[in-house]
Amino acid sequence: MHDHDLQPIKSSRLLWATLLNFSIALVEVIGGIFSNSLALLSDAFHNLGDGLAVFLAYLANLIGKRPSNERKTFGYKRIEILAAFLNALFLIILSLFLIYEAVRRFIDPQEVQGKVMLYVAVIGLFANIAAALILRRDSKKNINVKAAYLHLIGDTLSSVAVIIGAVMIFYFNLYWVDSVITLLISIYIIKETWTIFRQTVDILMQSTPVGLNLREIASDIEKIPRVENVHHVHAWSLDDHSVHFECHVELDGNYRAGESEKVHSDITALLQEKYHISHITIQFEYKWSDDKEMIHR
Repeated sequence: MHDHDLQPIKSSRLLWATLLNFSIALVEVIGGIFSNSLALLSDAFHNLGDGLAVFLAYLANLIGKRPSNERKTFGYKRIEILAAFLNALFLIILSLFLIYEAVRRFIDPQEVQGKVMLYVAVIGLFANIAAALILRRDSKKNINVKAAYLHLIGDTLSSVAVIIGAVMIFYFNLYWVDSVITLLISIYIIKETWTIFRQTVDILMQSTPVGLNLREIASDIEKIPRVENVHHVHAWSLDDHSVHFECHVELDGNYRAGESEKVHSDITALLQEKYHISHITIQFEYKWSDDKEMIHR
């Protein structure tokens, strides 16, 4: 997939989602204090964190549109990956803290005002649904927006859980439910966020993209006429769309530039059509080095 094939992300949607999240968080903080609900307060901090996460996504999206220059020759797209990484890391840390608080509150349950908790949670539910719908379309185009969208989905499910808990507390005085819901919400968030966290770490560490087998690629290249050996093979992702590939290709003869150009075209076509690699760098050699290790270390 080439960069010009990517569909643009509308920054205004991220900004609206940010404002909704901050508004929800403010309402839930006030409601959580008055109702003495840990689940409501945890959902409030969750929304506040997600508001910051979506705002980071908004800023990263704006910065990521800047063109490349002499210092940033690859452009600014990777800042979106960095923002997604920070968002996921923040959410995991916050969830672990909430798990600790939930266990502590479960051991020592406290009275909760179920009615206030219910009203505030219903408001939060509708606001979270609206924010998630705003980002739903763009979440399929960009890992950074996807991270923000997952935050909002988590918020929506959190609100549903809080509503159920509020009903049980209001009608049956089951105060321990508040802690259980907080625990379940936090575990769910960690589970959903871990995939984003791992994917962003792989990109930042320039790991070989999932689904690419370098030995298989090298084997396919070596089947092309005039190719003797393929080594020093590297593949990595610049962002969640662009895959870069480089290798050294040893030819079976000392060919002129025009003759090696045909080999270059054949290799490029193979990598683009079969493996969907967008950026390709090939260095030709002829009896250049005894180091024929496929992956250079």
